[in-house]
Amino acid sequence: MRGEMNELIITIDGPAASGKSSVAKGIAQRLGIPFVSSGLLYRAATYLALKHGLSPSEEARLLEHLWRCNITLKAKPGGENEIFLDDKDITNYLHTDSVDINVSVVAKHPKIRTWVDDRLREIQGSFVIDGRDMGTAVFPHAPYKFYLDAPVAVRASRRVGERVADLENVTEALNRRDILDAEQSKPAPDAIHVNTEHLSLAQVIDRIFAHIVRSHPSLSLAEEVR
Repeated sequence: MRGEMNELIITIDGPAASGKSSVAKGIAQRLGIPFVSSGLLYRAATYLALKHGLSPSEEARLLEHLWRCNITLKAKPGGENEIFLDDKDITNYLHTDSVDINVSVVAKHPKIRTWVDDRLREIQGSFVIDGRDMGTAVFPHAPYKFYLDAPVAVRASRRVGERVADLENVTEALNRRDILDAEQSKPAPDAIHVNTEHLSLAQVIDRIFAHIVRSHPSLSLAEEVR
């Protein structure tokens, strides 16, 4: 049964650069369960399109390539995820400007979304997963759902801090992403909203962990043992 300790699913949703991955990793580490980055599969599909010279809008042709190759996601014990394309590690190629610009277009395709969702539902056991519709479309019955958000200016400054980039360009890119992802990024009706604007990463993790422990007290004991 979902929600029991042997199969605990926690979803962390929100718009681009809202801190989903960092928070999900932190929660997973505190609970001692894997972290899964759903966005990496969309990035892998986008990378594949660019690699084969396809337009991100060519859903049918991209889907053919996805079914011909073997793309796998591996969640490492330390919290990092790796993506392999036919046994080649392509993780380092997935966070580039070209992938950033095109990933929202790829993620809008219904059949690509189905392909990603099917891969995610194959994951067994307990895990924390980040994305934009994990709590609505992929794992609607997850017992713990959280939605992170912050003003675009705050999210842009955080992203600039992660990469060598121009703040104005990043802000514009995030505004475009927000428009493209608007439907996909709607929070689940039962998700707990967390505005991260004035919170540190540690404070966000503490707040979410505290909520989970209030509903599942045995988890705090498990953390103390570790």
